Amino acid sequence: MSERDKREGKLELIAHKSFAQYSEMYKLVDFLNKSLKDKNVIFGLTKKNDKMTITIYET
Repeated sequence: MSERDKREGKLELIAHKSFAQYSEMYKLVDFLNKSLKDKNVIFGLTKKNDKMTITIYET
């Protein structure tokens, strides 16, 4: 990630993984975000049809 991107607050995608829908996955993502906020990572979760995708970003 460039210094300019860091100054502008852009996120860099580190990884993503899709899997079957799990209704309480948002609790895991919330836990990870709260626990690792000082490690410069953010976790995201999207749901499309019957698939969920977790993404990991570096801040």
